[in-house]
Order: sequence, then structure tokens, then C-alpha cells
Amino acid sequence: AAASVLAGVRRGESTSTGLARVPAELRPAAQALAYHALRHLGRAEALRKPLARRPPPPAADALLCTALALAWREEGAPYPAFTLVDQAVEAAKRAPETRAQQAFVNACLRRFLRERDALVAATDADPVARWNHPRWCIDRLRRDHPQHWEAILAANNAPAPMTLRVNVRRSSVDAVLARLQAAGIEAVPVGAQGLVLGRPLPVDAIPGFAEGLLSVQDAGAQLAAPLLLADRASPPQRILDACAAPGGKTAHLCELSDAEVLALDVDPARCERIHQNLERLGLRAQVRAADAAEPATWWDGQPFDAILLDAPCTASGIVRRHPDVRWLRRESDVTQLAQQQKRLLTALWPLLRPGGRLVYCTCSVFRAEGEEQVAAFLAHNSTALLRPGPGHLMPRNAAAGGGLLDNGSSDHDGFFYAVLQKSALDAPARPDA
Repeated sequence: AAASVLAGVRRGESTSTGLARVPAELRPAAQALAYHALRHLGRAEALRKPLARRPPPPAADALLCTALALAWREEGAPYPAFTLVDQAVEAAKRAPETRAQQAFVNACLRRFLRERDALVAATDADPVARWNHPRWCIDRLRRDHPQHWEAILAANNAPAPMTLRVNVRRSSVDAVLARLQAAGIEAVPVGAQGLVLGRPLPVDAIPGFAEGLLSVQDAGAQLAAPLLLADRASPPQRILDACAAPGGKTAHLCELSDAEVLALDVDPARCERIHQNLERLGLRAQVRAADAAEPATWWDGQPFDAILLDAPCTASGIVRRHPDVRWLRRESDVTQLAQQQKRLLTALWPLLRPGGRLVYCTCSVFRAEGEEQVAAFLAHNSTALLRPGPGHLMPRNAAAGGGLLDNGSSDHDGFFYAVLQKSALDAPARPDA
């Protein structure tokens, strides 16, 4: 099942799509194995090359690389070597698409175990094998973050924790923490409304989740709503959350503010997810399926006091949480998505009232989607003022130390945040402008 998910990623589909085809009783284990394989796929593919003169059929290759990803480290391997070989061959035997290659899989894995040290050493010089990222991604990170690129790659290869956000409309961090501890669940506070669990759990096993006391949201993502609402002379009355699905930031805005919130997403199915999240949390917002970059189709002409633009991006900052992203993206996606981000910024800025605030954010660590995007926007918009904000946040694991601005966590995904304020002299546009 895990190998089938890996094969799907190679065809260009996400792990969530592949896992949806896996029987429910196998899905948690298949996800764990597939995520491990994706975090070590560069090494596994480099090891497979000397074991096979030419690539085997896709299904057999995915199975072989999954086993190699699990076996390449002698210390810390999730299963004993003999178990891996036995179960990989058994898996090949059971699946019609790999049955003819079971002897081949067996021979490759047994040879690998005999020659493991030499084969692994021979791949150490390959940066794709060492860092388990595509070469273009490694090269771009080295250019964008010459002092931190290795730390970013290392963080990407570690699993992310499960971080929760407390719905302060219904409870408090202290009350929820006490309830978790009473249930034997280890958790520590993070930031103003967050809790990091000692180990991930199914949401239905978390006390208070079904009651709407909690949401799952990374510590870095929990900065968006406070940045939009903080340090204001008067609370915003009218807020736009553009590109809002699945609704985590929309809900956070509603938890912290009494403002009228309009949440947009271009996909009606994703809008339904926003509705579901708000309903579970006991919150209300107006949700519309619309293209935020086409205001003439949805804007009523009334300016917004605040706009949150969580723009579509490469998701290069959440690779540790979604290990398939690194293998699904192409370098050309960076330019394409940067153009989409520019289009959204240009379309939404006129909708902000004079003196209002727009928070632009992406879950990307690439400068083209963050620092460079905002610099270009400021150069062409004399009414836009850059206010203090986090800028680029690098993905971090707790063990690596470090921290996050305005947040107590040292374990968070990678993000970019810019806080833009509109000059009080600017006049808002008309919806038909």
C-alpha cells in the first residue's frame, strides 16, 4: 500500500489522493511508511541505480525504493533487515503488477544488505541522495538562504509535531491543557493560543476537539490572524480572508475578532470545508466561492479594514508536514505561482480602505514568493507602507533550537509574512473600476 502511494506521487498525484485508495484499516500504517519513503526517496533512488542495470517497471520500482528507504540506515531502521526483505518479497508476490518481479526484488535487497556500507558511501557525494530533495530545490535554497539552506533541508526531513490552536471563544489554553493532561496526553503551550502535543493523535482521540475547543494548526500559521489584528487604534469591522480554504485562518480571525469576515476560495468544494470547520467551532463568517483576483465578480464596493492574503504558493515551507511536495513541484512552478501572487496583490490592494492593513503570507521559503514579491509590490505602489513583521520564517524542529517572532515555539513550518499598510491619503476603488 505504501509503495502504491509512492508510485502515485511519481505520477504527479498527492499522497492524500493515493491514500484515499488504500483500505481504511491499512491507511495509518501505509501513510507512515509512505511518508518515511518520501523523506528518504533521494537516497533510495540513488541506491537502486547500482542494483538494477535499468529501472524495473514502475510498481516494482516503487516497492523496491520503499524498501530501500526503510533499510538504508543500519541504525534506527524501523524494522529489522530480514523483516524488510521478507515483507517486500511478500508484497511483490501478492500484487499482480509486481508478481513477476518478486525474485528481482529479493535479489536486489539481499545484495544491498550484503554491500550496504559500500553502496551507501558511494551515494554520499550525491546532493539529492544526501538531502533527499530535487537538485533544483537544493540549488534555489542555497541561493536564497546561503547561511541557512542546510538547516532548512535538515528540518524538512524530520516529521512535524501536531500543533493545536485553542478556540478562545469557548475555552482557554490553561483549561484545555489541564483537560489533556488529565487524559494522559502530553502537551506544552506555544504562543498565545497554541499547544504542541508530545505525539500526534487522531483528532477524535483529542478531548475537546469534537466540541469545537480545538483546531489543528501549525505554530507558524497561527501568526497570521494576530498580525492582521494587532496594534490597531480601533478593531477592524470588515475583514477579507482571500484564498481562505480550508478555513483555519478564517476561524482564527473569528475567534479573535468580532468583525464581519468574508472568506473566499475559488473552489466550491473547498468552501464547504470552510463551512464545516466554522460549524464545528461554533463560529460564523460569510463564505463565497469566487476568484479573489476578480473583484468585479464578488465585491460590493465597500472597502475592507483588513485583508489577509494567504496566497497560493509552492508550499516549500511545509515539506516536513507534506513530504510529497518536494517531489511534486517543478522549478517552473515558482515563476508561475509568483505571477499568480502578483495578480492577487494587485487586485486586492484597491479594496483596502485608506489606513487599512493587508497581511501577505505564503507557506514558502523561496524569496520569489516572499521578500522579492513584496519588494516588487512596494516599488510599484506608493500608497503601500511596509510595517514590522516576521518576514521569512525558516522551518525549525524543537531539537534545533531557535524561536519564532511573537511566538514561543521553536518548532514550526516555514512561512513568509509581510504587513502592508495603506496610506491614509489613498481613495478606495469602485467595484467597476
